[in-house]
Amino acid sequence: MSLLRRREGSRRPTVRRRSVAYARRQLRFLPAAAMLLLLAGCGQETDGTGNPAAGTAIPVSVAPVLEKTMPLLVQAIGNVVASATVSVRSRVGGALQKVHFREGDEVSAGELLFVIDPRPYEAALRQAEGLLARDQALQEKAEADLRRFSELIKDDFVSEEQLDQVRASAASLRASVRADEAAVKTAALELSYCRIYAPISGRTGDLLVDEGNLIKANDDLMVVINQIVPIEASFSVPEQHLSEIRARHAQRPLQVTALVKQDGFRPVEGRLTFVNNTVDTATGTVLLKASFNNEDRALWPGQFVDVALTLGEQSQAIVTPSEAVQSGQQGAYVFVVREDGTAESRTVEVSRIVGEDTVIAQGLTAGETVVVDGQLRLVPGAKVEIKAPPAAQGATR
Repeated sequence: MSLLRRREGSRRPTVRRRSVAYARRQLRFLPAAAMLLLLAGCGQETDGTGNPAAGTAIPVSVAPVLEKTMPLLVQAIGNVVASATVSVRSRVGGALQKVHFREGDEVSAGELLFVIDPRPYEAALRQAEGLLARDQALQEKAEADLRRFSELIKDDFVSEEQLDQVRASAASLRASVRADEAAVKTAALELSYCRIYAPISGRTGDLLVDEGNLIKANDDLMVVINQIVPIEASFSVPEQHLSEIRARHAQRPLQVTALVKQDGFRPVEGRLTFVNNTVDTATGTVLLKASFNNEDRALWPGQFVDVALTLGEQSQAIVTPSEAVQSGQQGAYVFVVREDGTAESRTVEVSRIVGEDTVIAQGLTAGETVVVDGQLRLVPGAKVEIKAPPAAQGATR
């Protein structure tokens, strides 16, 4: 027991020395902490709960609620597709003799693209022409024999059997001549296939064959041509819009706007050209297509664009900047600045969003002022201080 007391007694001075050192280190930070608390208290008066104290005006930016005509839009994500796509293949086989364009070039309909070695087909054409000439000569002789035998039989110089043989020979040669003429046309057609022309105007893709390659007839893909002037965009909309779209499309062409994200949402104007004849049962949507002139090549096949289909216009629509609309547990709401300079939280019903504006179905009237910046610090009934627009601030300086 005496040994245990001696050990406990030896530990107590060490514990006291550690406590004193810890307290000295904490005292070093007290002035800095007090200074930070003092600076924080000078920056904002609070009511003890973290909210601005009563009577403190909160700076906000505001905008007026307007009444104006707004378009009735159906918006969707669209995919740009070529108005026509042709996969170019050769109808005859042979060595690729010449390529008359560079991959990626724009070509016109009827422009020469490829030349297949024509020599075997030229020889086949000459052979077919030779057979035709031989059978035509034989036919002429058979026709002459038929005329002579037809005269001789009147005087019984030839028999009926001989006349029938001459008549059959002449008919056979006439058939042979017709077959030879068809063979000549076939050979000439195959020879013409050695020169491959562009079937449509458009832009060529990757060149899949090179000069000197052996091309198989109707097999090897040589190049793909996409027609991009004009061009189309396909998009799907919910089926509840179908009746209105069909009714308005029957009255007049409907305008479609495509926004190209890569060009800073530059709008490209077009018109609705196609409404699919069925509704997709898996998604409950209907496929639409719009056509665009695309003279400036702003749209490209495979590109995704934001599409807005204009069905008409809504007059006297209540419009507010989209920045003013917030989302809460009770739905969408805005802060309205009352005449006494205080903020009022008001629940609103959003009809739709058009660009940077939001159309309000219920909750606001034209002429009211809503907060567009600074809502996070606001509570209902808080006083507000309206900040001047940046342009006005620059003018006062």
